[in-house]
Amino acid sequence: MKLFKYIFWLFYRIWFYILIALPILVMLPVLLVSILKESWYPFFFKLARLWSKFILVGMGFNYKIERMQVPKKEKSYMFIANHTSMTDIMLMLVCVKNPFVFVGKKELAKIPLFGFFYKRTCILVDRSSAKSRQAVFLSAQRRLKSGLSICIFPEGGVPEGNIVLDAFKDGAFRLAINHQIPIVPLTFADNKKRLSYNFFSGSPGKMRVKMHPFIETKGLGVKDTKPLNHQARTIILNQLQRFQI
Repeated sequence: MKLFKYIFWLFYRIWFYILIALPILVMLPVLLVSILKESWYPFFFKLARLWSKFILVGMGFNYKIERMQVPKKEKSYMFIANHTSMTDIMLMLVCVKNPFVFVGKKELAKIPLFGFFYKRTCILVDRSSAKSRQAVFLSAQRRLKSGLSICIFPEGGVPEGNIVLDAFKDGAFRLAINHQIPIVPLTFADNKKRLSYNFFSGSPGKMRVKMHPFIETKGLGVKDTKPLNHQARTIILNQLQRFQI
């Protein structure tokens, strides 16, 4: 019986990578055109949302999104969520209609095909480099001024072992305060169960998401970074615990 599970997981994981690559190959000419100019990013974002839905549906994931508040069009936000799976990227794209740019680790740029577009459309960060972190702030500032939003997974990576929610880095909250934009916390309940970073794991099933009421940053200063960090993390952690009940 265990052998059949491993065989299923092997093919299920291969199927996931096929679903990632197939729409990129089909839409390749259009995708290449969409990244020629930074001002065309909203069009690329629409294509990315279609790509994400194709993958989630193709994997048999039944996602359900509960929105306590809906982001307004033509307004910038800081979207944050807990991080446990590669599917977090797809699910975030499906959940949010406002065009946003991911701030993510540079290592993902090494993934064949996906990485080509990732490094040309996202803000890459080398967390070991202070110079890189400073460049992130400048890149994010430019994108926000153009009317886009930003998305950061503030844990800075996937927690190891049985950690439910790792400590949050301050970067997302400093950016939100600097630009006086609302923070939108999202809780992803089932992504680790659906497709964790462990190769031999995963299954079709539900993906529950809760988009929480926004946290305003108007009037806040640098001194409020830590309290804001704690507030956002508490919201997501409490919801994760409620999902487990």
